[in-house]
Amino acid sequence: MPGKINENIKSIRELKDYTQEYMALRLNITQAGYSKIEKGTIALSCDKLEEIVSIFEMDLISIIGFERGLYFKSDCLKSKSPVGQDNLSNIEVLYRDKIALLERLLDQTDRELKTYKDRYGGL
Repeated sequence: MPGKINENIKSIRELKDYTQEYMALRLNITQAGYSKIEKGTIALSCDKLEEIVSIFEMDLISIIGFERGLYFKSDCLKSKSPVGQDNLSNIEVLYRDKIALLERLLDQTDRELKTYKDRYGGL
């Protein structure tokens, strides 16, 4: 189930390996201000949300509907121990989940592209 927008932003930032400092710099705010966005302690303006969408190179629907569990459900990624067979199975499940998510996003993008072409004519 998708989380709150601020939680989704934090998860996506972590997946993209962006620091809070990097995001703050791109948004022209302080790191502390950005941290408050992720914690949900301040309201996120539409302008800042649009900037975050641009930085992540995603659409707003994908950020709102982001499912953290597809990427963060395995403890094997947090483990400092060598990768064993159980962990390899968990990694395989995560990989398959990621492929399924990417396929859904691709289908959604194709549908949106068709809608734009139908609405505005082929380019």
